[in-house]
Amino acid sequence: MKAIKFNISGKFAHFKKPDVNQDVYFTYSHIHKIALLGIFGAIMGLEGYKKDIIDYPEFYKKLKHLKIAIIPKKPYFNKKIQTFNNSVGYASSEQGGNLIVKEQWLENPSWDIVVADDGSDEYNELKQRIKNQEFVYNPYLGKNEHFANISNFEEIELNKASEPLKCISLVPKDKIKLISSNRRDLNFYYEEYLPISLKEKFLIYEYEKMIFSSWIVESEEMWEINDKGVWCG
Repeated sequence: MKAIKFNISGKFAHFKKPDVNQDVYFTYSHIHKIALLGIFGAIMGLEGYKKDIIDYPEFYKKLKHLKIAIIPKKPYFNKKIQTFNNSVGYASSEQGGNLIVKEQWLENPSWDIVVADDGSDEYNELKQRIKNQEFVYNPYLGKNEHFANISNFEEIELNKASEPLKCISLVPKDKIKLISSNRRDLNFYYEEYLPISLKEKFLIYEYEKMIFSSWIVESEEMWEINDKGVWCG
């Protein structure tokens, strides 16, 4: 199966967790599919969320069918809490209208992204725009001050994996079976519930437990790139 592969990175990123009731806005540890579809939508000039309209945004309607693999460059990126003031008049009901905001940011994040060719017009347009660096809107990593760098575009061939492989992408935990780890390698294991879709009519995230590890895994849904496994979903 044909596919495109490219790198997306930045100085900072913030993919806000909506379910945290704290004075700090926390971020997911890695970019997730909904955030990626939003980036693709910006590249293609598709509309996003609309205020007071509970319906799938245009970018999600047109791109949710794409099969994507997310390949982190590191198991974990450094996180740092940033504190800043939001002093626009409507930011806070406190005296002076000043809101102190605390956010957790990823530092120097980087992921390789694989998008499988499904023969759709959307895939072909996305491929050409990334290849030629022709973006309708500037892509960013969760916030518009976190600009995204997109580089290292290439067209590749995905082959169906015929044996257990080390999986270098994020993969749903229930889609694989852990087989073994190489003691000579740097062993790691990351696990987190990440958004994988939007719930219709409510536009809230639907989650799946995703893992990223140094282990060799077995799965009927694994693809192969350079003797390494990736999961596209």
